Amino acid sequence: MTTTAHKVATSAAATQTLSPCILDDDPTQLDVLSAQISRMGYEAIATADPQEALELIHHGRSRFILADIHMPGMDGLAFLDQALRIDPGVHVILTTGDYSLESAVEAIRRGAYDFLPKPIDYARLKKTLDEAAVLFDQRKRVRELEEQLLKDHEFHGIVGKSPAMLEVFDLARKVAKHYNNVLLVGATGTGKELVAHALHQLSPVSQQRMAVCNCSAMVDTLLESQLFGHVRGAFTGATDTRPGLFEYANGGTVFLDEVGETSLAMQAKLLRVIQNREIQRVGSPEVRQVTVRMIAATNRDLRAEVLAGRFREDLFYRLSSIQIRIPSLSARLEDIPLLMQFFLKKYNEAYGKQIAGLTRRAQTILLQHSWPGNVRELENVISSACITATGEFIDIADLPEQLQKPEAKQADRENWRPLSLDEVRRVHIQRVLDMCQGNRLRAAQILGIGRTSLYRYLKRDTFLGHHGLRAGGAIS
Repeated sequence: MTTTAHKVATSAAATQTLSPCILDDDPTQLDVLSAQISRMGYEAIATADPQEALELIHHGRSRFILADIHMPGMDGLAFLDQALRIDPGVHVILTTGDYSLESAVEAIRRGAYDFLPKPIDYARLKKTLDEAAVLFDQRKRVRELEEQLLKDHEFHGIVGKSPAMLEVFDLARKVAKHYNNVLLVGATGTGKELVAHALHQLSPVSQQRMAVCNCSAMVDTLLESQLFGHVRGAFTGATDTRPGLFEYANGGTVFLDEVGETSLAMQAKLLRVIQNREIQRVGSPEVRQVTVRMIAATNRDLRAEVLAGRFREDLFYRLSSIQIRIPSLSARLEDIPLLMQFFLKKYNEAYGKQIAGLTRRAQTILLQHSWPGNVRELENVISSACITATGEFIDIADLPEQLQKPEAKQADRENWRPLSLDEVRRVHIQRVLDMCQGNRLRAAQILGIGRTSLYRYLKRDTFLGHHGLRAGGAIS
């Protein structure tokens, strides 16, 4: 295809993506502009009602508006403000019969795409329309490419194209067919459970059951019953005999989340399962054989826990014969745009929305955030923004308050003073507890520690008097 033919084809495709709306209270001006724009190859929508034009923007029927600045009821600048609130990506060109440099600068400053004096220079208008049409056509093709990219970089529900994540995917594929025990290591919210599910789905036992247990959510007695089962009368409340998760998933996979939070006594029982493939229900002398693949996950440094005497060395080596480290989101920043698109698609479907994307300024804020809560935090931000967004795009106002005010972080830096590590820990725990309104289980999950570890810190730092009897705190 020659260069000229390519430009013609591109122009023809681009004009179909643009439906200019003409907003003017003068019927003669509407007719003249509509005829001129039609001759330029565009199908114009003419209206004298600003509210009708705003509805067109809201429903995505027009993203290019040619509006007179002097209209009864709502002037052009007021219309511009409302249009940009609905769709920050809309192109609004204001026209006026009393042009001045000051008014043009003010309009551009407030977000107008251009400011044209009357009588309108149709050559300039055509050039502006053509540029906008090509831009919108490019954005459409970019979205299509992004959708294809999302499909190409989705690995069993996990999204990533960064070298760190591609390495995780590659290692998971290699070990899935051969593992008996795998240890997943990574901070809270990085997606360890998703990797565990991927390992199971890729394994030869994918048609069998996969059982999931959060070891940090239960005390030892309940955890033992959950994993190994119990017989009737084994303890108060045991009114019937029940199998545990190891029996439930016999032939399949058991995923032990936060295995670093288990007690030494429980670790000994887990070691027996790994070594002998044997379990005993609570209250029963009978030994039962099980054949399960075990995937364990932790956000702790288990080597340090071994050295501190809090984790059995033999169990650690049994679990970590194959170890997969899941990177934090801060180590894979190039995945954030892909993750934003993935979650946007997910929550559009969940909430029945048709949000096209995020504005450039909203994306900038998300890309600059440190993401201490990792992928889970990003998902929560997109989920809540999808609920609050009323326009076609998520803007800054739809993001959580702490992301809207980055200046607060700057103030924190200015007020910085040197603290001991104990004091840093105490201040941070108190902030998280305040944020969780005293809910210790939720606070422990955010902090990436077990509830028993949190209690230990609370006692050490004499927090109990402040948070001990708050509603929900004692039993959470």
